[in-house]
Amino acid sequence: MAPGAADSAGGTTPPASNGSCSKGNSVLAAFSGLSAPRASTRHYGPAVAGRGVSRLAAAVLVSGLVGAAALTGAGRAAADDGTAQSQSGASATMNGLKTYGEAVVHGDSGDEQVAAGLFEMSVDGGGTLQTYCVDLHNPTQRDAKYHETAWSGTSLGANKNAGNIRWILQNSYPQVNDLAALARKAGAGSLTEQDAAAGTQVAIWRYSDGADVDAVDPQAEKLADYLEKNARGQNEPSASLTLSPPAVSGRPGALLGPVTVRTNAGGVTVIPPSDAALSGVRITDKAGKPVTTARNGSELYFKVPDDAADDSAELTVQASTTVPVGRAFTSESRSQTQILAGSSESTVTATANATWAAQGAIPALSAEKNCARSGLAVTAANTGDKPFTFDLVSTEYTIPANTSRTVTVPLQEDQAYDFTITGPNGLERRFSGVLDCRTQGTDAGLGTQTLSEPSPASVGGTAADVNLAATGGDSATGVITGVAIGLVVIGGAVLVILRQRENQQTD
Repeated sequence: MAPGAADSAGGTTPPASNGSCSKGNSVLAAFSGLSAPRASTRHYGPAVAGRGVSRLAAAVLVSGLVGAAALTGAGRAAADDGTAQSQSGASATMNGLKTYGEAVVHGDSGDEQVAAGLFEMSVDGGGTLQTYCVDLHNPTQRDAKYHETAWSGTSLGANKNAGNIRWILQNSYPQVNDLAALARKAGAGSLTEQDAAAGTQVAIWRYSDGADVDAVDPQAEKLADYLEKNARGQNEPSASLTLSPPAVSGRPGALLGPVTVRTNAGGVTVIPPSDAALSGVRITDKAGKPVTTARNGSELYFKVPDDAADDSAELTVQASTTVPVGRAFTSESRSQTQILAGSSESTVTATANATWAAQGAIPALSAEKNCARSGLAVTAANTGDKPFTFDLVSTEYTIPANTSRTVTVPLQEDQAYDFTITGPNGLERRFSGVLDCRTQGTDAGLGTQTLSEPSPASVGGTAADVNLAATGGDSATGVITGVAIGLVVIGGAVLVILRQRENQQTD
């Protein structure tokens, strides 16, 4: 079937293009984010990621080898394990592009036809999410793991038009499923589900990426123009479920907390630490009474026995609710950022941890992406009576007793990170992921991605499945390895040339 041709059920086969919002040069760009930091010592101050001084031949050889290790190692760890920082809200797996039409992206190098529409994700523990892309030039990975995320951890945080995108989501398909009424508002003759999904995605791209993009179908284009023209700023929606703060600390015999529940669910189930029967640690209210359920605004505490050895524990809360429209979803494996368009009743989870010790430093560690500062913000709260000193990216930081500080680790865009902070009494906290904070404003990175044909569409014209561009995770390993080998070969050639020159000079 030719790209863009109608299928047997009235849908379309997406063109051989980056319909999944791909950025063709992401692998090469990722190498620029890898650098050797300078070792230094600081008494709390801004983190600085220094760049190693390199010679030509050595730099090419080392960048090829270290780059391959960092991208396949750290990238795989992020894809498989996700972030070690506290979970918050819904987690889901990308299923594919399900209801879509076609659009044309206009750029300096010409026009490119892309698939545009609704993605579908399966929620861990049960539930289904529908999402649109807010990162046109970045690739989508099939089966990528996604996590509900605050706008501040995405390109939306610095986008003054992010509120307009939420308005579009609330006033178009699938939130508005009366397509006849939607068509009348848009001045369109009629709208199919594919038209509505394509028109909505096009309008979103105009605000999320500042893209010059049009829907191919005239009715879908009318909807896109209507949505773009009428969009009004809306506030960021609250998370489906969070625990704040995500980490606390203190001494045995005390109530450690409070940890406050924030949720749109009617109630949550409180799950105690897995070793509670042995450790004696209980989750309680302010009065020290054990609790098994909570609701929005509830304050929870870790009740640690007086004779407990220095240790740590984790609290989990879980609920079933609909995730608010407009919540962002990011992947830890370089898959494009999504924004929520619809949610079934879904399982949401949040965790928090507590650390305690009889004396010395008692750190509580947490981290979150901070796109405004292009890095990972690591917060260390020390409730102990001694300073807490830790190393982060070859820089030493000291947090005084009874003090909390936030250290921002600067990262390159699209850079994978994998940090482990150690503390007293065997404490370890690992933070891993990928920094994805910017959309690409030009078509320089638009590279053709091949999408396999979807299976026959169901009644109503939605495709059963689309095999998204294989641009990350396991599928990217071959590409990454190939690039690394190429760099090594170039480095070897440089060494040969340099040696020949040295021999000539000697002669």
